[in-house]
Amino acid sequence: MSTGIQANPNVQTISFRRPTSQTTTPSPAKKNRHGGLLQDQLRRAQRAPWCPSWSVALRILLLVRFTGAMYSGIQDCDEVFNFWEPLHYLWKGHGFQTWEASPEYAIRSWAYILLHYLPVKVSATFIGPDKRPAFFAVRMFLAVISTICEATFYRAVVDRINYRVGRYLFFMLLCNAGMWIASSAFLPSSFAMYANTLAMAYAMEPPSSGNMRRTLFATLAFATGALVGWPFALAVAIPFVLEELFLTGTDKATAESRPSWFVGRLKRMLTCGGVAALLLVPVVGLDTLFYGKLTIVPWNIVEYNVFSDSQRGSELYGTEPVQFYLSNLLLNFNVLVPFALAALPALAVTYRFDNKRLGERYKFVDQTSPYVLLAVRLAPVYIWTAIMTAQKHKEERFMYPIYPLICFNAAITIYLVRGWLEAAFVAVTKSPYKASQTSLFSQFTLSVVVTSCLLSLSRITALWKYYHSPMSVTYALEAAEVPRLLNVTGHITLPPHFDRPEGSKRRKYETDEEELPRIDTSVIGDWGLRLCVGKEWYRFPGHFLVPDGVRVDWIKSEFDGMLPGHFKETARKGGLLERVKGTMVADRSLNDLNREAPEFYAEVETCDYLLDLDFPLHPVETPHEPRYIADEKTWERVACQPFLDAAHSSLLSRTLWMPGELWQTQNSYGEFCLLRHKANVQRKERLHTVGAR
Repeated sequence: MSTGIQANPNVQTISFRRPTSQTTTPSPAKKNRHGGLLQDQLRRAQRAPWCPSWSVALRILLLVRFTGAMYSGIQDCDEVFNFWEPLHYLWKGHGFQTWEASPEYAIRSWAYILLHYLPVKVSATFIGPDKRPAFFAVRMFLAVISTICEATFYRAVVDRINYRVGRYLFFMLLCNAGMWIASSAFLPSSFAMYANTLAMAYAMEPPSSGNMRRTLFATLAFATGALVGWPFALAVAIPFVLEELFLTGTDKATAESRPSWFVGRLKRMLTCGGVAALLLVPVVGLDTLFYGKLTIVPWNIVEYNVFSDSQRGSELYGTEPVQFYLSNLLLNFNVLVPFALAALPALAVTYRFDNKRLGERYKFVDQTSPYVLLAVRLAPVYIWTAIMTAQKHKEERFMYPIYPLICFNAAITIYLVRGWLEAAFVAVTKSPYKASQTSLFSQFTLSVVVTSCLLSLSRITALWKYYHSPMSVTYALEAAEVPRLLNVTGHITLPPHFDRPEGSKRRKYETDEEELPRIDTSVIGDWGLRLCVGKEWYRFPGHFLVPDGVRVDWIKSEFDGMLPGHFKETARKGGLLERVKGTMVADRSLNDLNREAPEFYAEVETCDYLLDLDFPLHPVETPHEPRYIADEKTWERVACQPFLDAAHSSLLSRTLWMPGELWQTQNSYGEFCLLRHKANVQRKERLHTVGAR
């Protein structure tokens, strides 16, 4: 309401703020983004760069992990024979059995394999009995677990270390070729990676006597990775245990109170360790049930690998030079490797020349230095790499347990180097203000992260383009050949224009837009079809990509070591208790000496189909490994796809993929093929044609 009185602009007035209602909920206080171990020295008051929340990070990571689950290949034959095949046996009642899964040796845990039975049953319930959807359901299940652990780890780094380090870590995890492979791999080392990642998320908090949550959850996670997955992965927890027992963290422990403080920490560590040890009860119980005798698989693994006699042990399966892991890490982590390995030296340089970088000093002088706390969190990468490098038998999967930690170490180093650049810039210009305005430092970090992402994308594409054909070609037996068989024998009628190029996916009718109806492949169950694999046994992707009713057997090649046998077949509709009848049977032909078992071989003349790799530009032929694809009188192609001839391709072009003909001319290719034995298959077609009997 106007009073008609004009306000005098020279008169000072007092403004009263409206009182806040007592029922109004106060807004939550924002987390202090400068409360971590590492502290920014410039732009502290400016708006922080984008760091996704846990839920946003989860969704972004999940998208990439699902893509990896669908398109990444199987890198290790142990994944197929020791884990995919036993899982297939639990579901279908047949599959390959390695000596490790024999009750006589029992160094593979059925408890671990059973964890993956749930997604198989979910797929069977909602999609149907097809095996390929179940295969990808397991992979997507693993991708979800990995994503949850990665997102939790990332947010712990943001909150406890530094938001910039967390941001670098997020993009490294997101784009990395190593994580693309390991995140959905059905391997105990991948399971240990999940557990270690989650454990390190809790271990990012500084230790204190009042923080039982940190000790319990981290201990449980480390123990789960070791007892359910891979017992050697417990070595990653060494720095955490030492920190819990000997570093005060945020506690004030004077010389007088130190003994009682240590006793309290020791009791807490033993209590958490005792709780974690209870995980061994269900693991031992399930393994004892499936092996038919008391079995402690974690101990069996340690005993075989550490305490075996000279005739046994992992060295029977190959040895590698000292630089093997360095070369392999460079393939998967490219420019991040030197940054990851330089983390501790970089921390020492920062202590000397950029001392304020590691945050606020603690309130009491008796508390642990933030430099020591950060060094403890960087140490697992060095400890694990040293242990694995010292072993003569080396495999890529052995490094999986520290893959996210490699990214963490690299992110720390990049941040510290950025700090050096900032300190040098200020020292030269004498102007912190100019340093806060320049984009030099962000361009440095951006260039490193983007370069790593681009190289990883190139590596991921190379793996798909060069080496994915065994999975696609094997699946062609179910996708292309079995429908053809059923069509020519009159069991089904395919559309007249239905065509399926070699190894392609199902195509739609040309006459309308309906998809090809699901084909019941169980019809071929009594046909006695046999798929054989010779020298490419280690590239066989497993029974999940082979239709039911087709038996897979080995044929003799130049390889003279131990190949898997077959589990004792049980009723396909039987449950898990039915499968126990087969898992507790010890095949006496299986041995831990890597000694060949000729009884596992089939005669090539009895094979209906054959998986084989041929390099026509550089053919190699031996008495046990003839060029089957060249024998066109006996064999004909069902599906073939290119496969890189690494021995005759340049190092750079076989490592990375780039578009353009010039790049590809440096590579040589062979063909990975599914071959059909003309006479054998034609005979079975005539025998099983509708009305032939």
